[in-house]
Amino acid sequence: MAISRESVEKIVEAVGGKDNIAAATHCVTRLRFALKDESKVDKEKLESIDLVKGSFSANGQFQVVIGQGTVDKVYDLMVDITGIDRATKQEIKDEAAKKLNPLQRAVKTLADIFIPILPAIVTAGLLLGLNNLLTGKGIFYDGKSFIEVHKQWADLANMINLIANTAFTFLPALIGWSAVKRFGGNPLLGIVLGLMLVHPDLLNAWAYGDALKKHAVPQWNLFGLHINKIGYQGQVLPVLISAYVLAKQEIWLKKRIPDSVQLLLVAPIALLVTGFIAFIIIGPVTFAIGNAITDAVVWIFHHFGWVGGLVYGGIYALLVVTGMHHTFLAVDLQLIGSTGGTYLWPILVMSNIAQGSAALAMLFLARDKNVKGMAGTSAISAYLGITEPAMFGVNLRYRYPFVAALTGSAIAGMVLAMNHVKAPSIGVGGLPGFLSIFPQYWGVFFLGMALAIIIPFALTALFALTKKQK
Repeated sequence: MAISRESVEKIVEAVGGKDNIAAATHCVTRLRFALKDESKVDKEKLESIDLVKGSFSANGQFQVVIGQGTVDKVYDLMVDITGIDRATKQEIKDEAAKKLNPLQRAVKTLADIFIPILPAIVTAGLLLGLNNLLTGKGIFYDGKSFIEVHKQWADLANMINLIANTAFTFLPALIGWSAVKRFGGNPLLGIVLGLMLVHPDLLNAWAYGDALKKHAVPQWNLFGLHINKIGYQGQVLPVLISAYVLAKQEIWLKKRIPDSVQLLLVAPIALLVTGFIAFIIIGPVTFAIGNAITDAVVWIFHHFGWVGGLVYGGIYALLVVTGMHHTFLAVDLQLIGSTGGTYLWPILVMSNIAQGSAALAMLFLARDKNVKGMAGTSAISAYLGITEPAMFGVNLRYRYPFVAALTGSAIAGMVLAMNHVKAPSIGVGGLPGFLSIFPQYWGVFFLGMALAIIIPFALTALFALTKKQK
């Protein structure tokens, strides 16, 4: 496709001119700007340009949707026109982070920690879904699982389950690697820290409840100080806080210990001190906090499930807009580790599908070719779990599709929560999401999916018709 230099010049002008661009890069479909002043952006002018299929601002970055196969050519022309330096995605993120408030920075930190480990978690979720097909009763045979009828498949299912569960069994190691790296320390020490917190010599966290009832919790006696000798399997907070302490210690020590002996002193001192602090203070305190959060979520969904589902389903897309949805990934992982399943992730799937359905409706309702193209591609993307193009490129742009999507998601979330639908893992947050749901909840989950498809589509069409009549 031939790219007009004039169109690219108009994009630069619409975002406030080259003097307003602090840094810029691109991803597969979008130009990503760190702008000095976003108030100078003329969105109406920008989205009237033939190359532009939408725009939105998120996490301090202003992003312009161009399209796959075209955006790199547009970026090359823009660099030539403006004379700006080429930047990496990380440089854009660092520049954008300067404009964030403390809460936004905290959320961004969580996102920076959890997003790198998502491929491992999602892969584990998909494999657990495959295991569910083999071990779930009533899927292929009445009252029996596939492996009960075909016993020769039992060991294969067991092996799949082992492979799938590895990411969750050693979750603290994954978080330790990512968190220590994010905080500026040696990520390999982060892996050791995470593995240390789930060492087989420790009482397994999942056996802690029974051991507590029997007054059989093992303890260390450190010169009269008694410390519970327990592991932190499935826990998120202990390794997060410990990783911060480890990284900051390592940085502090490196500044004060000569280079010639750093290898002998820095890592041993940092890991030893962090280990003592983790087992004596951080672990017990955060273990209690994590369990309190888990108990609160479980209590709400058991006693007022419809309220929890309605609210979470209705606000999840708003959390995505603010970037705060990343904080709930930690809650999901905490629930999975503590109770074996999460109520929240199935509702997330409903939100993603609802945004896709609203965008799909705009494919048929919009007259502008650019909007139609954006609506079609972003609907497919949302149905596969990536909602930002649909939300920012289409639904928020016209508002009423976004409201329709929130409504559909809230109703679908309420239905799921009333029936206590749970997922044993996190998977693909779209139409394939049923694979990561406990099989006994599939019927209700498919009902929720139908509601998340039909309601936003119908309401978007109704709002459009009403608006046209007015």
